[in-house]
Amino acid sequence: MRAVPTELADRLESGAASLCHAWILTRADGVVLGFTDHDRDLVVEGVACKAASGWTAGAAETAAGLSPGQVAAVGGFDDAALSEADLSAGLYDGARVECRLVDWSAPGLGVRLWSARVAAAKAEGGAFTLALEGPLAALDQVAGRTFGRSCDAAFGDARCGVDPAAFPGATCDKRWATCRERFGNGLNFRGFPTAPGEDFLTLYPSEGERNDGGRR
Repeated sequence: MRAVPTELADRLESGAASLCHAWILTRADGVVLGFTDHDRDLVVEGVACKAASGWTAGAAETAAGLSPGQVAAVGGFDDAALSEADLSAGLYDGARVECRLVDWSAPGLGVRLWSARVAAAKAEGGAFTLALEGPLAALDQVAGRTFGRSCDAAFGDARCGVDPAAFPGATCDKRWATCRERFGNGLNFRGFPTAPGEDFLTLYPSEGERNDGGRR
């Protein structure tokens, strides 16, 4: 739950509040820049937020959860603020971005909507796009190996051990049977073919068949 200042809450209740977004970007080298979608510059939290930046409110509206790849900030270059040369030099990699909803008639009144880190930045057609990831992004990263029936090695890499040149045009579907029978590479299989799956509860021995696990 966001803590909304009492004075701002009262203005919202009365309909007197005039709201806009402000973004405060802090680079890894300590440089702080501010941007707003209001039609004039504002000072928010002591930071001058430029109105001519072209930053959009779309990032704030789509930022629920702040999962990687789902949030982006878009704007135009301004050599006095965010320049294409600085972006290309990697000065914005890892920068922190905080989005605030403020009352432009009283910029000291506002509430933080979200904060995120710049995961990637690119320039195209005189504009920039910053891909943002929030505090929950770390939960989407795989730590260590994943355990599943399929092989988790890339076809032809050091863990796989297969020489793709020996199998022109071949691809691997990462199944145990394919690894063993097509490539003769069962010893390097990086999956767990005997791991029970969702069909485990419906499996039962069939009369007249081998039930020694050899089909795995």
